[in-house]
Amino acid sequence: MLRPDGRLSLDLDPIDHGPKDACGVFGVFAPSEDVAQLTYYGLFALQHRGQESAGIAVSTGKRITVFKDMGLVSQVFDEATLTSLRGRLGIGHTRYSTTGASVWHNAQPTFRATRNGGLALAHNGNLTNTHELESWLRELDPDQQVPEKKTMDSTNDTSLVTALMSSFGTEPIEQVAMTVLPRLRGAFCLTFINETTLFAARDPQGVRPLVLGRLATGWVVASETAALDIVGASFVREVEPGEFIAIDEAGLRSRRFAEARPKGCLFEYVYLARPDTTIAGRSVHATRVEIGRILAREHPVEADLVIPTPDSGTPSAVGYAEASGIPFGLGLVKNAYVGRTFIQPSQTIRQLGIRLKLNPLKEVIAGRRLVVVDDSIVRGNTQRALVRMLREAGASQVHVRISSPPVEWPCFYGIDFATRAELIAPGLGVDEICRSLGADSLGYISLDALTEATRRPATELCRACFDGRYPIAVPKGQAELLHLEEK
Repeated sequence: MLRPDGRLSLDLDPIDHGPKDACGVFGVFAPSEDVAQLTYYGLFALQHRGQESAGIAVSTGKRITVFKDMGLVSQVFDEATLTSLRGRLGIGHTRYSTTGASVWHNAQPTFRATRNGGLALAHNGNLTNTHELESWLRELDPDQQVPEKKTMDSTNDTSLVTALMSSFGTEPIEQVAMTVLPRLRGAFCLTFINETTLFAARDPQGVRPLVLGRLATGWVVASETAALDIVGASFVREVEPGEFIAIDEAGLRSRRFAEARPKGCLFEYVYLARPDTTIAGRSVHATRVEIGRILAREHPVEADLVIPTPDSGTPSAVGYAEASGIPFGLGLVKNAYVGRTFIQPSQTIRQLGIRLKLNPLKEVIAGRRLVVVDDSIVRGNTQRALVRMLREAGASQVHVRISSPPVEWPCFYGIDFATRAELIAPGLGVDEICRSLGADSLGYISLDALTEATRRPATELCRACFDGRYPIAVPKGQAELLHLEEK
C-alpha cells in the first residue's frame, strides 16, 4: 500500500502482525563513560519494543545534540555517528508506530528550546487526556503552537508534554515537572534531559515498566532490566509508580508527584517484555513457562508433539510439554530478518504471506498430532494461515493453545492492538473461533490462571484488553463508543 511518505510498503494481508508496544526508553548519567555507546547498546536490548525508528540525545553539560532516524538501531547509528555524539548524560528511544505513522516526524527523542536551555524527551505509553492538556498549553502560552495531530498515536503526546515542559519561563525543570506530571493521565514512562540533569518519571499506575540501575560511575534508567544487563549496570529497583527522579553531579533525588496505584500491564508477561527481563521481582521467562504448565492442566489433549510459534510461544510450549509429558519439538523455523519492507510484493508472494516469517519442518510435522502454542490471537489471520500451513506439511491434527485469554478490548495505554471491530474474540465463542481457524481444538488460558502465574494480585494489574475494565479513564468519546457504561 502507499504510505504517507510516498513509499510502498509490504502489505501481508490477510496476515496480521499482532500486538506491538509503542516504544522503549533508556537514559544514562555517567560523566566518565561514553554515554552514546551505552545508550546504543541499551536500545539494542529494547529493540523488540520498537523497530521503526530510533534516536539518541546527549548533553555535554552545555549543549544537547539529538540524532534520530527511521529504521532499526543498527541502521540508524554507525560508529561515526556515535563518535560525534559526545556527552555526559543522554537518553534513547526506539519506537513502533501504528499504521500510517511511520515517518521521521514521529521519531524520538523530541527537542524544545527553553529559556533555561534545551529539553529532550522520550516517552513510552499513551496519554488519555490530550484535549485537556492542549487547552492548558494554550492558557500557559497563547503563542505556543500546539503540536499538530499528524497521526493518531502517542507521538503527539510526546510533543505535547515537551511543549508543556518548555512553557514555564525560567522555572527550573524539576519544579516544572512537579507541576506538569500530576496533570498527565494515561500510561507514561518518561526519560528526559536538560543540559545537566537526567530525569525519569512513571505514571501513578505504573502501567509500563521502568527500572533503575547503577553503573560504577553513574546511573541508568530503562524500560526493562535486560537493558541494564547489556550495559553492565546492576539492578537497583523499579521506578515506583508516581515517582519522579532527577540525577546529576549531586547524585540521585527522588520525589513523588502522585500516590502509587499500581496497575502493571498483564500483557507484558504474555508477549511484550523480553523473557530475560524481570518484572516485580518475577522472571518473565519463569512466568511464561508456568503459563504453559497451567495451559496443559486447563486444556489437556492427546498429541505427539508440542511446538511453539517462535519466539514468543517458546517458553509456554516448554511448560506445556513439561506438564503434559508430550515431547517438545521445533516444528517451525523463523526468518529472523523479516521486518517491514518497502517492496511491493507480487500476488504470488502475498498469498504465501506467513512463509516469509515461518516455514515448517516437514520431517518433524508429517503424520503427527501437534499442539501449537502461541502467545495471543488478535484478528486470527496469522493462526488461520499457520494451521493451514501445518496441515499442508502433513500434520494429522493441529491443536492450538494460547497463553493469554481472548483479547476482546483495545488498549489505550501504549499497545497497538486492532480496534474492537477487528478483533476476532468479541461476539464469538471459543468453538466458533476454533472452527474459523480450522484447528482440531483451541484452548485459552483463563484470566485468573494467567494472573496467578505472574504472582501479582489482580488488583495490581491492568487486564483491560481481556476484561474491558480500564483502570484509567479512556480518551474522550471512547467510553460511549465501547459501551463501557455496561461494564
